[in-house]
Amino acid sequence: MSAFTPTEMMTIAAARALSNEDVCFVGIGAPSAACNLARLTHAPGITLIYESGTIATKPDVLPLSIGDGELCDTALTTVSVPEMFRYWLQGGRITVGFLGGAQIDRFANLNTTVVGPYDSPKVRLPGGGGAPEIATSSGEVFITMAMGLRAFVDRLPFVTSMGHGEGGDHRRRLGVTTKGPTKVMTDLCVMEPDPDSKELTVVSLHPGVSREQVQAACGWPLRFAGDLVETPAPTAEELTVLRDLHARTKSAHAAD
Repeated sequence: MSAFTPTEMMTIAAARALSNEDVCFVGIGAPSAACNLARLTHAPGITLIYESGTIATKPDVLPLSIGDGELCDTALTTVSVPEMFRYWLQGGRITVGFLGGAQIDRFANLNTTVVGPYDSPKVRLPGGGGAPEIATSSGEVFITMAMGLRAFVDRLPFVTSMGHGEGGDHRRRLGVTTKGPTKVMTDLCVMEPDPDSKELTVVSLHPGVSREQVQAACGWPLRFAGDLVETPAPTAEELTVLRDLHARTKSAHAAD
């Protein structure tokens, strides 16, 4: 089997978390790559839904945005955005919301709004879009993000999408009955929330990655599971399908 990159390992680990029966609300970027890899490998029956209202879409290339024509062209049907959110998302029909973000904290809250003070930020980010609603209304949430001290921070300057809030039963106390983030797939490891505190805990290290590497890329003292394991390496099929998907996407967008 050929060597793989950390990004490929992250995408493949994220794809494996999905099942054939899932109805998945897909974010653009890394979540989209993971969800479509799952569709093209072990979960051909998965239903992928994008914020623009495209239902059961099967893109041949990864979309540049939720408005990419590829999504509508390959969808089973397309509904209005209000219907998408009110009937599908808030109606409890989404099993998994798949998100990314610019920053994340120890309780899997996400920031995609600003870095620095809100009134005079160092960086103005794209904003939440539908992510805040996806984070609270999906049955559970998967997150995929590359690790680094700028991304995995001790305290968010702004909470765009709620994860587990302040930890513990904070979601329940706010009246949010869905599970929230249950997995965070990174380029170094896989994390899951502690059952009680909801603080993210490293449950799996990717091949060749040490605890020290993971901690050096995180802005808070990490917890490691007592039964910490190694993430299974990508299979030849997974790598081939993922690389072919990226190659088609690059070629298609270059032609545009």
